[in-house]
Amino acid sequence: MEPHLLVPELAADGGFTLRPWRLTDLPLVREAAADDYIPLITTVPSPYTEPEGVALVERQWGRAATGTGYPFVIVDPDGRPVGNAGLWSRPEPDRASVGYWVVASGRGRGAALTALRAVADWALRDLGLTRLELHVEPWNTASVRTAERAGFRRERLVRDGVRTRSGYRDVFLYARPADAAPGASANAP
Repeated sequence: MEPHLLVPELAADGGFTLRPWRLTDLPLVREAAADDYIPLITTVPSPYTEPEGVALVERQWGRAATGTGYPFVIVDPDGRPVGNAGLWSRPEPDRASVGYWVVASGRGRGAALTALRAVADWALRDLGLTRLELHVEPWNTASVRTAERAGFRRERLVRDGVRTRSGYRDVFLYARPADAAPGASANAP
């Protein structure tokens, strides 16, 4: 990935969209900061303060400016920000990692799945990447289902595979190569 990435607006299924972060997204950061899980595995500040919320948004801008990733806000069909999805560079120029989170008030309507599909399809098609990787904690059955429904295939368990604020955590490594059918389950029979 090149420095000064332009984070596009992406259309997703069901009327969802993905767009760059804005300072008007501070209510989303505040809700995410109150979540029991999101701050443990992300850079979302907890407890929330407005200066820390602004710093999080500015970090997202910095990721694009330095070429380390494409951070998106997931916006529901009513125009309300409900989560984050991102594509992060890896040492190999033709590969990237993806991730996402959705606040509690936005869950249960397919936001994570539609966002993951939109980012993955765009990255593999338009950026010409050959492989995307995703880490999911084994107990997180909702994210396991999301990954599989978005066409990612579980490859293995990685012990202490991800470092978080609360320490290292075991994760499943999921991957989606460019030749996988867009938006289809790679694990379907």
